[in-house]
Amino acid sequence: MIKMRKICKAEEWDAVLAAPFARLGVLGDESGLRHIEFLPREGELWSPRLNDSVVLRLEQALQHYWQNPHTPLFTELSCIFEGTPFQRRVWEALLDIPLGETLTYGALARRLGSAPRAVGQACGANPLPIVIPCHRVVSSQGMGGFMGGRNNAELGYKRWLLTHETQ
Repeated sequence: MIKMRKICKAEEWDAVLAAPFARLGVLGDESGLRHIEFLPREGELWSPRLNDSVVLRLEQALQHYWQNPHTPLFTELSCIFEGTPFQRRVWEALLDIPLGETLTYGALARRLGSAPRAVGQACGANPLPIVIPCHRVVSSQGMGGFMGGRNNAELGYKRWLLTHETQ
């Protein structure tokens, strides 16, 4: 499995956008949105480099999402899903989980004819968190992991997103 996290140095981002709980390093080009990474909240913000880019559209969609998560704006974004065929199946299945709802790793695995651990690994490799809502997949015994980890910051992001989507 190719791990997609921590692939860029700060100067390689196309933008660093504000989130209520972190910064979001973003990569995208004329083909589409390629990668979103959670960065420390203290980091410097950078506006999208191109005025008419998918990154600018993401920034606008996120601003609306932070105000009202029930506004379906991410469907308008062109996205590049780079991953294995199985990862792509999982990521596409994540898009079917309704806003404000969660699904366990096991339930999603049953839908896909797979194993919960494999689904968890695919969720952890998601290159477009928030847009591809891997935060909506939880463990049968609690939150589970997020972004391939279980530390307080990562789980804090997941908790924030889930709480925000149920308001």
